[in-house]
Amino acid sequence: MPQFAANLSMMYPELPFLDRFEAAAQDGFTAVEYLFPYAFAKEELAARLKDHQLQQVLFNAPPGGTDAASIDAAWSSNTRGTASIPGREAEFRQGVELALTYADTLNCPRIHLMAGLLGEGQTRASNLSTYVSNLQWATTLAAKAGRDVLIEPINTRDIPGFFLNRQDHAHDIIEKVGADNLKVQMDLYHCQIVEGDVATKIRQYLPTGRVGHFQIAGVPERHEPDIGELNYPYLFDVIDEVSKACGWQGWVGCEYRPRLGGQAGGTSAGLNWFKAARQSR
Repeated sequence: MPQFAANLSMMYPELPFLDRFEAAAQDGFTAVEYLFPYAFAKEELAARLKDHQLQQVLFNAPPGGTDAASIDAAWSSNTRGTASIPGREAEFRQGVELALTYADTLNCPRIHLMAGLLGEGQTRASNLSTYVSNLQWATTLAAKAGRDVLIEPINTRDIPGFFLNRQDHAHDIIEKVGADNLKVQMDLYHCQIVEGDVATKIRQYLPTGRVGHFQIAGVPERHEPDIGELNYPYLFDVIDEVSKACGWQGWVGCEYRPRLGGQAGGTSAGLNWFKAARQSR
């Protein structure tokens, strides 16, 4: 079975963020991911990882802004990345530089750069050159630090107007950028909503070496992966089968909202799918 990372931005919401590391470790996770670390000191986060023997496997560069206050304000005002937005190149670069300092302290191998929302009068074609240029700059800087850069297609229902929505578009971008450390963050929840045929796409894209990370959630409510229309045990078997054939050794991030997440112990109560997956190893 694949190796799973708890997404601490969505899981264990009944707990303060810093307490979620311990909760994930107690439930058997050995790795974590989350959206943004910037509200906390790098050293505090590193201590939580060390104390609970967890690996940090992914986090996002700032969605906008350049420090904790402006990053929070950007996210609250529906800014969803600046990588494809003309005129915000300086802000984008400062955000990537900040993310790499966190990645160094947290020993995190990969950073997700959100593409951003198309503005009025903008199209994918009009913003493409900005996106490619920004990614070329970011991958060059990240390579010097030994980090991968990830891009993620996101469905148009959850984030209307997002620049990148499809797996084939993401792989086209990677071809244009031409950097070995640029990978796709393949979220099967988003993929099912936009495209479907998820197992075929895993078989198509994982052997290319350009899938850096998976994420999962049930469709359509984005709850546990055993709730909804996707047959995740089958998809886990597909990932396992293809991974063994091509040598992929990445992580599957559990980026879902627990159905009972607001209740004490709600996340843990919904982990039967995780226990079953571990037992099948």
